[in-house]
Amino acid sequence: MARLNLLEETRFEKVPVTVYPNQDVASIHVANRIASIIREKQAKGETAVLGLATGATPIKVYKELVRLHKEEGLSFKNVVTFNLDEYYPMQPTSPQSYVTFMNKNLFDHVDIPRENINIPDGTLSEDKVQAFCEAYEQKISDFGGIDIQILGIGRTGHIASTSLARRQIQVHVL
Repeated sequence: MARLNLLEETRFEKVPVTVYPNQDVASIHVANRIASIIREKQAKGETAVLGLATGATPIKVYKELVRLHKEEGLSFKNVVTFNLDEYYPMQPTSPQSYVTFMNKNLFDHVDIPRENINIPDGTLSEDKVQAFCEAYEQKISDFGGIDIQILGIGRTGHIASTSLARRQIQVHVL
């Protein structure tokens, strides 16, 4: 039998989707799911590995995570993060940098060790990008994969994706 094209082969796949009445409710739910993973891992003495995204989609999730840290004592000391991307070329101190975005919206407000934050390096020379990307993927693998990945939906309808998550990714459209 001839192999069908990928669209045909996957058209009946069902990705779990939860629909919320609004972005605020969705953001709180997603932040609580992340907090639950962090706490579960802390109780076992393990590292929680988060895949993070930038853009408008996760801002309210990050705001709720900051609130959980400040008001309910959620610690990020056992958390390692990997961001999906960074502009290239880009200095990390640039206002447009995803490093700046993540610091402003999450990292500057929680107790995550700076050495546990991983964001692609936008300052590399072009000849070093491929090796950096391979090492970045290897580092994710060395941590056993990503426990939960935040993805955004762009204005053009694109959805970011990753293949290294250990848990089944639930897409929460905010």
